Amino acid sequence: MGVSEGVIDTEAGRANGLTNILDGEYDGYAECVKTTFDPKIINLCQLIDYFFEIIDPYSLNKQGIDIGKKYRTGIYSNNEQHLEIAKKYINDRSDREKIVVEVLDLNNYVKSAAEHQDRLDKYPNDYCHIPKELLNKYKINF
Repeated sequence: MGVSEGVIDTEAGRANGLTNILDGEYDGYAECVKTTFDPKIINLCQLIDYFFEIIDPYSLNKQGIDIGKKYRTGIYSNNEQHLEIAKKYINDRSDREKIVVEVLDLNNYVKSAAEHQDRLDKYPNDYCHIPKELLNKYKINF
């Protein structure tokens, strides 16, 4: 099964900043991808497995060549059960002491501008920290 099976929609956005607007300078947000999925087809632990393949869970405030607090990794949700599953997922790993992935309530979510939606479809040769082999393996569409 590819990661796209069971994923209903994705949307580039910003999470957990001090405001819920796009204007102005960085306000503490984390760049994120809002993911809507069908739990009858793919469960949250499977999504987290895929997530851990495309990020460096040990890297604080950095992914690929992108550096800064807005590039921190996290799992954010308004669903308390999702947060508990994510915490258990991390806690059950043998490398849990090295993992710096935040697991927090989702606050101040705002959809990113249109130019950031489906970015790799629009600009296939643009930079992405996810290895192309994984993009192809899972047929990931952003």
